[in-house]
Amino acid sequence: MSKSVGRSITRVDAYEKATGRAKYVDDLCDRSALIAKVKHSTIAHGYVKSVDTAEAEQVPGVVKILTCFDAPDRPFPTAGHPWSMDPHHQDVADRMLLNRHVRYYGDDVAVVVAEDEVAAAQAVRLIKVEYDELPFVLDPQEAMKPGAPQLHEKYPGNVLAHTDIRRGDYEKAIQEPGLIKVEGWYDTPTVQHCHIENHGCYAYEDSGRIVVVSSTQIPHIVRRVVGQALGIPWGNVRVIKPYIGGGFGNKQDALYEPLCAWLTTQLGGRLVKLECSREETFVSNRVRHAIRTHIISWLRPDGTFVARKFEAFSNQGAYASHGHGIVAKGMGAFPQLYPCGNVECDSWTVFTNRPAAGAMRGYGIPQAMFAGESHIEDVARALGQDPIAFRRAHLMPVGYVDPFSKNELYTDTFNQCMDKGMAYMDFARKQKEYQNQTGPVRRGVGCAVFWYNTAVWPISMESSSCRMVLNQDGSLQFQTGETEIGQGCDTAYSQMVADAVGVPVEMVHVVSTQDTDVTPYGTGAYASRQTYIGGFSIMQTGMALRERILNIAKEQTRMPVSNLDIVDGNIVRKTDGRILKSLGDLAMEALYSVDHSQHITAETTAQIRTNAYSFGCSFAEVEVDIPMCKVKLVDLVNVHDCGTLINPQLAEAQVHGGMSMAIGYGLSEELKFDEKTGRPLNNNLLDYKLSTFMDHPHLEGEFVENPEPTSPYGTKALGEPPACSGAPAIRNAILNATGVSIDRCPITPHVLYAEFRKAGLIRD
Repeated sequence: MSKSVGRSITRVDAYEKATGRAKYVDDLCDRSALIAKVKHSTIAHGYVKSVDTAEAEQVPGVVKILTCFDAPDRPFPTAGHPWSMDPHHQDVADRMLLNRHVRYYGDDVAVVVAEDEVAAAQAVRLIKVEYDELPFVLDPQEAMKPGAPQLHEKYPGNVLAHTDIRRGDYEKAIQEPGLIKVEGWYDTPTVQHCHIENHGCYAYEDSGRIVVVSSTQIPHIVRRVVGQALGIPWGNVRVIKPYIGGGFGNKQDALYEPLCAWLTTQLGGRLVKLECSREETFVSNRVRHAIRTHIISWLRPDGTFVARKFEAFSNQGAYASHGHGIVAKGMGAFPQLYPCGNVECDSWTVFTNRPAAGAMRGYGIPQAMFAGESHIEDVARALGQDPIAFRRAHLMPVGYVDPFSKNELYTDTFNQCMDKGMAYMDFARKQKEYQNQTGPVRRGVGCAVFWYNTAVWPISMESSSCRMVLNQDGSLQFQTGETEIGQGCDTAYSQMVADAVGVPVEMVHVVSTQDTDVTPYGTGAYASRQTYIGGFSIMQTGMALRERILNIAKEQTRMPVSNLDIVDGNIVRKTDGRILKSLGDLAMEALYSVDHSQHITAETTAQIRTNAYSFGCSFAEVEVDIPMCKVKLVDLVNVHDCGTLINPQLAEAQVHGGMSMAIGYGLSEELKFDEKTGRPLNNNLLDYKLSTFMDHPHLEGEFVENPEPTSPYGTKALGEPPACSGAPAIRNAILNATGVSIDRCPITPHVLYAEFRKAGLIRD
């Protein structure tokens, strides 16, 4: 492809891409791009001794083959976290563009660039790699043992990080006589995000700069990571994020953008396109952390907590990615959800020879809630108490303030949500009806609550920028750095902009494509932060734009600003409600004035130093066929307090999507590995049992609206919470039906068979 073609692409700006020109760019890219395919390792751990590319280079259409011996020796981080000026708070830089030291089955060792996909795929198969194999380890607790294979020199014992929480005196407290001890180990699996659109990107050079177009949640962060990976100034990189098809946290990492950007520099700036197959997405992108959790509760016979212990071992896989933040967040929930005066908590994040684990919807809370809410059900059963009544007695009380985040529970959220869920499920009646069942097919109902924080303050920086421009017809367009990835934030933001400025929502045009050369800074889509964090910059920018408009209106109408307002896109006199002129007339007169021409725009950055609790619950009903070891999910309801609902339809859709994830997490999904080779066994949508429409009952999402007082629009997290409590609710419903505690998910027929045999419900 000639450089002139590459330059023609750059002239299509973000607004044109968002409003109809994107297809032209995609078509041009499809016709002109070179195709890159990655060669992945076929061992779980070792060193590349040599790479033979001779046969692969003979494939017609192959342009260049680059190996781990050609790539720069420059480690870089990939996690989609805000940058920190404090080196101690920066993400671990342990990734390379291509790897001589391979640390999992599927690691990147070489890349083929060809004129078409067929040639690239054929050449990849013909590359011969010779390895020096090393022992490998797949389990985090095994990886911590003396003599275990070491993945990274800087992390002895393979421990990426360990943190703890200590409150009161645990050892002294458990000496109290007459205490009841309830103990359990709970396992959650490795799963993958399974967004419909796989990760893909393309890159080219333009006027000495690298342009990367990527399916990402974090364009501004990807820009920084590409700069770090290539050792170039960040301003030499431009990242464009079109409208993309889902991410769920997988695309909250820099995935193949750095490699793609490097490839274009090795090919004279030509456009290089790299798209992951579904199999690659499972293994060579990111997965959810498998976490093993150990919980001990010491209680008095009346159910009072005396002391609690929490230990969690997080399977990080081969590289740090988002690392310890996931299990640390889950650990942080433990002493807050059910407060107790004497608590010991420890969490370890451990490297193993598995695919790197990163962010996934819920960010450690689905794992923590499965363990914690399964344990609470076990505690209630051990005490002979009703599990709902036990929760009501011990959940975080109104007025609770977390000493770290300063979050406060302002309202009786938990009881309100549980009341609504119980009413929908007719829970009390069914719970009584399903007692003492003896048949082969039994029904049960279960509950689980969840804890969630909104956004990342005070752990990391939180800021958001917004730009608004008034058009000549009185409409306006706006941009933020926070990204639309199919969750509906563009629609919610449009409503918020309309409210902030005083125009009908039909007059608001969102620039959906983020372009780091054009779009104001924002860290992206993650942490259920967008309506909360974006709301601050939207409100602030809307007020700034209103001020500019009203000052111009003062000149044009001779009315003082104190007498003016903007209502439904018109300048209105407050004293009698009279419409003085439309925003379109005002904008035309301002822009085309021969005396004082003004382009009416506003841009601000909001720094946010607050956070917000988001809570709710799930209620599930199941039917268990004991001889067949099968579970049928009969009904499921989620109830959320996410503050003020900006768009109820979008909110309900978010909840349904999260519930679907929770069903798969609880009953079917798990990425499995060969214990002898470390090879993934089911990295495709045939063998990986993703929850589908056929596995779903009617999904009901309901809401309790308690406006968040720290938020300009009363909002708080909703994007991730729907995935957090469904799996333990299903588990607890199975316990209610059968009396058998299942302490791992997914709860498949194989798991049920082993547990039912152990409990004596079935015999060979």
